[in-house]
Amino acid sequence: MEIKVDFDLCQGHAVCTGEVPEVFEVDDNGFLTILQDHPPEGLREKVELAVKYCPTGAISVDG
Repeated sequence: MEIKVDFDLCQGHAVCTGEVPEVFEVDDNGFLTILQDHPPEGLREKVELAVKYCPTGAISVDG
């Protein structure tokens, strides 16, 4: 599984960090950092929730 983020769409709402803080981090300025580009399969369900609930649709998963 590979995480992809369209940083042009991301507005730093931090919904993803609420769903899976092991993979995403949003700083105080609203800048998103991907902590794990290829997270383990054990986090797939959480990552898929982050994708689903991203208000701008900026996050996607390959694989």
